[in-house]
Amino acid sequence: MSNVVSWSLQMTVRDGQLEEAKALVPEMVEATRSEPGALTYEYFLSHDGTSCHIYERYADSEAVLAHLGNFGSNFAERFMECFEPKSFSVYGPASDDVRGALDAFGAGYFNTLDGFSR
Repeated sequence: MSNVVSWSLQMTVRDGQLEEAKALVPEMVEATRSEPGALTYEYFLSHDGTSCHIYERYADSEAVLAHLGNFGSNFAERFMECFEPKSFSVYGPASDDVRGALDAFGAGYFNTLDGFSR
């Protein structure tokens, strides 16, 4: 069984914050690029610029916690000024520490039933 933890976060771009969000996201992507265990980190913006989805995938819960430490220290305040979380689904064997950190965002957790990733 895989230790990979991933998630999909759907958000609304707060009114008047689209340009700030467009400036913030590349900073966050660049910072996350060098994190060990960060496997996938992708942002998707709706055509009208009102909704943003994020797909993140990490090697294990330790990699998630390292990312969350970086996020909290460097980006959380600006991120929450730009985005309002709407739906947050976490996939895989998230540790209790990861769950404790993500509960504040209203995360729902899903354990692996079956499947594969290439």
